[in-house]
Amino acid sequence: MARDVSDTTPIGARSELVEWIASGEKPRDTWRLGTEHEKVPFYKADASPVPYDGGRGIRALLEGLRERTGWEPIMEGNHPIGLADEEGGGAISLEPGGQFELSGAPLRTLHETAQETARHIADVKAVGEPLGIGFLTLGMSPLWTRAETPVMPKARYRIMTNYMPKVGSLGLDMMYRTSTVQVNMDYASEADMVKKLRVSLALQPIATAIFANSPFTDGKPNGYLSMRSQIWRDTDPHRTGMMAFAFEDGFGYERYVDWALDVPMYFVKRGETYHDVAGASFRDLFAGKLAQLPGERATRSDWANHVSTLFPEVRLKRYLEMRGADVGGPEHIVALSAFWAGLLYDEAALDGAWDLVKGWSAEERERLRADVPKLALKAGIAGRTVQDIARDALALARAGLQRRACRDASGHDETRHLAYVEEIVESGRTQAERLLAQYHGAWNGSVKPAFTECVF
Repeated sequence: MARDVSDTTPIGARSELVEWIASGEKPRDTWRLGTEHEKVPFYKADASPVPYDGGRGIRALLEGLRERTGWEPIMEGNHPIGLADEEGGGAISLEPGGQFELSGAPLRTLHETAQETARHIADVKAVGEPLGIGFLTLGMSPLWTRAETPVMPKARYRIMTNYMPKVGSLGLDMMYRTSTVQVNMDYASEADMVKKLRVSLALQPIATAIFANSPFTDGKPNGYLSMRSQIWRDTDPHRTGMMAFAFEDGFGYERYVDWALDVPMYFVKRGETYHDVAGASFRDLFAGKLAQLPGERATRSDWANHVSTLFPEVRLKRYLEMRGADVGGPEHIVALSAFWAGLLYDEAALDGAWDLVKGWSAEERERLRADVPKLALKAGIAGRTVQDIARDALALARAGLQRRACRDASGHDETRHLAYVEEIVESGRTQAERLLAQYHGAWNGSVKPAFTECVF
């Protein structure tokens, strides 16, 4: 997230929280795609991590990008912590360990997404090259220990760093050592949101399997194909997971709000100060009874910031965020958006996807979520392999994109952006498995070659 929301309008009733989510509803002809991806920077000379400060650090990288793009700096105190494209809607932000994130602008087509991704990568490479900085296309930093990983100067991350070990054993690895790609999707109504949320939650482990790309930790294989996904399973059970309640009768905006109200907060921001209230109840802030800030009442900013600290496999804000995939190279990034756009932005594809998953029980979905980080396409549910389900899902997505009929200047429709993952699913070999074969073969048991071969 590039910057915390700033809206001091007081919240007077629970209904306003529901209305805040409902305000995201958009007519179909205005639906957009917002693609986000993170990447780990490193020094190309010795594969070492890049600190924030110094003449060749993250700060210098941000300043160089500001000069190149003209985007406005996002500041925290005297530290630039991101950049914002005030005109186009995109932003660059820093994750806790220095992972460089592009939050893409809301775009109409996947062709535009591909162009945006290529332009951003060209920018960071142009600025990073003179600094000796490269960027990894892996879902987890493969070499450095947590202690060796740099820390970015953002107050909210200090609060989260202190809190994470109290609610799980891997939350700090999530914060400092993982990188994801996600796409943000619109909905037309509450019913449309519910249908899309249920389909995307159920199929999120399928996406995790297809895009598995984090098999190394601390310089060796970690036993998983998506270690990033496994890490989320032991981060903070209050705010993560498959949200089984979303499949219950009557689920909608109100039920999601009630769940969010019960997730402990991290912080309350007043002015430029982040107040550590980790573990406290938003309901207490809402009622003016928060022990750490007596008399303070919730504002729209507080709610928006709190919702941004919930991490289920699919997150509902005023749009839906698909959160299940490891990052990869440019084709991998755009393919993730293509997969979900094909499934969720075409009614027939969405219906077909619901038919794929509607018979799965909550227990089966949870078991699949647990199995996929290690087994990926070889996991199974309801008597079928993930590979088979992925084939069906990709066929639906391809047909959905064909019906969208969004063509580029050469006359190609958006289905070309699925080619990368269609080859993975047909072969049955994830990118993680290919990298492991390299590790045990040409890389001679070292992850160092990743710093020349798995780069943007």
